[in-house]
Amino acid sequence: MDKANVNELLEAQAHVWNHIFSFINSMSLKCAVDLGIPDIIHNHGQPLTLTELLAALPTLNPTKARNIYRLMRILVHSGFFAQQKLSHGDGVQEDGYVLTNASRLLLMDNPLSVTPFLKVMLDPILTKPWDFLGIWFQNNDRTPFGTAHGKAFWDYAGHNPKLDNFFNEGMASDARLVSSVLIDKCKGSFEGLDWLVDVGGGTGTLGKAIADAFPHLECTVFDLPHVVAGLQDNGNLKYVGGDMFECVPVADAVLLKWILHDRNDDECLKILKRCKEAISNQHKGAMIKKGRERREEEWAKLFFAAGFSNYKITPILGLRSLIEVFP
Repeated sequence: MDKANVNELLEAQAHVWNHIFSFINSMSLKCAVDLGIPDIIHNHGQPLTLTELLAALPTLNPTKARNIYRLMRILVHSGFFAQQKLSHGDGVQEDGYVLTNASRLLLMDNPLSVTPFLKVMLDPILTKPWDFLGIWFQNNDRTPFGTAHGKAFWDYAGHNPKLDNFFNEGMASDARLVSSVLIDKCKGSFEGLDWLVDVGGGTGTLGKAIADAFPHLECTVFDLPHVVAGLQDNGNLKYVGGDMFECVPVADAVLLKWILHDRNDDECLKILKRCKEAISNQHKGAMIKKGRERREEEWAKLFFAAGFSNYKITPILGLRSLIEVFP
């Protein structure tokens, strides 16, 4: 081979290797969270040396201490930690670890912490289906989760309280982050509403944020009976159990966050029709916060098939948008 071909081969191999081992990034991050490293650095109040970090990990097996440096090196490379030079009185300099904007979102006392979301998404129960993706493309199962676990996710979670709670905590942490941006950037979408229903609203994190921000607005969190069981109404926030495929409580507007993204078109159409029925005697519409990874034309087809007349898309955070759908 000539030099140009060798360079192309090396670049191609590097590209393949990068994707083969990309899981190391997410699993290393999960490891750091499990060990509490972001909070250890934060609580130290200044750049933390490797020696100080090791001393702050009392449960660490001493024979594996040398591997913490390797863990931190990849997380520095990934942008979750940074290094700063520390000067000692004798003129010796040493590297100390500090947080980045990304790792601050992993702190336990951060009200916008994404740690619960990280933990549920990287739990073996949810990563295992990816190992069955090739098999799933060749069988009749609806989802890779069903191929891996023998039942649909919601059925599995309904019989596994640990996963159910884990999932609800993860969705709640995401809702806290998104709601802070949604309420700030899209206040106009809530003006003129007297009653809003958050369909599939889980334990009510988003509903509560909206209820607190708009005291005049009556908010109902609507989810499966076992999800809302034991949750107490509070002021203008109420909880109702039921099945969104059968009926949605009447309201001025219906909100769906991450409800349609894991549903096929027939299921989405049925849910949207229930939403249309819920607001048919009112004056506003359904607000849908980014569902399945569909293109705009695919969304539009579903909205019009469900009987809605128009829609509006407003980007709010990263990949997420507020999609307002009107009767």
